[in-house]
Amino acid sequence: MMWLKRIFLFALLNVLVIFTLSTLLRVLGIGPYLTAYGMNYSHLMGFCLVWGMGGAFISLALSRVMAKWMMGVKVIDPMTRDSDLQELLQTVYRLAKGAHLPAMPEVGIYDSPEVNAFATGPTRSSALVAVSTGLLRRMNSDEVEGVLGHEVSHIANGDMVTMTLLQGVVNAFAMFLSRAIAFAIAQGMRGDREDRDRSGSMPVSSLLIQMVLEVVFMLLGSMVIAWFSRYREFRADAGGAKLAGRDSMVRALQALRRHFDLVDPREQSSAVQTLKISGRGSGLMALFASHPPLEERIARLQAGGV
Repeated sequence: MMWLKRIFLFALLNVLVIFTLSTLLRVLGIGPYLTAYGMNYSHLMGFCLVWGMGGAFISLALSRVMAKWMMGVKVIDPMTRDSDLQELLQTVYRLAKGAHLPAMPEVGIYDSPEVNAFATGPTRSSALVAVSTGLLRRMNSDEVEGVLGHEVSHIANGDMVTMTLLQGVVNAFAMFLSRAIAFAIAQGMRGDREDRDRSGSMPVSSLLIQMVLEVVFMLLGSMVIAWFSRYREFRADAGGAKLAGRDSMVRALQALRRHFDLVDPREQSSAVQTLKISGRGSGLMALFASHPPLEERIARLQAGGV
């Protein structure tokens, strides 16, 4: 039933995005970018910015809620009398204070055999740090502190907002360039012939070219996003080392490497891949990996670099 819940939530999110952005386009007075007289590039730019950036920021705004629903995260009551949960809370609070966060993040746990943790949220003052039960069972307190220091560093660095901005820019550029180039190619292919009707619709050939170009540009953009994501992981490792101690951070990564093959099959959808503390990728796919190899992360920390 978990996969049905995730499909429903994903569909609900997309309906909300479509409704919100369609309304925003009308409010901003951005009309159809393709008319009987040709391409209106100012409307096209507005359309791409709204859909490219808007969708990314709506997802960011709902990131905490969606993570709780999709991953089944249960937020820990700060007044809990469970000693283990209270220790987890106090560790996050101590690290958050050391990172000078403007507000303490929510702390939650979710049931999964996978050794994993993540941080999400729209701002540094409205964040969530969650850990899996698998991580808590298989790591000691020093290793857990290293993982938590890494996640708190993500919040302190504003990584969620930065990644959203980058994703939004990539989306907007891919949409704009694919449509503009497809229109130019279609114009050149038909020469003086006019294949468009008075409504300004595009021929099927142009739509196919647009779809292919958008896929190509999104793939290229994904490589840029993945490169920055790997960079921010190194930076979060360095931040975690400062907050929790270099030895704790190194031991945490070594523990992750020991349990790297323990994967929860429920968490393989693309919707939750970005929440993982470690990732996979080799050969050409390494260009699309959101996380660097654990061996490289450990080596950098031991060498004292970012």
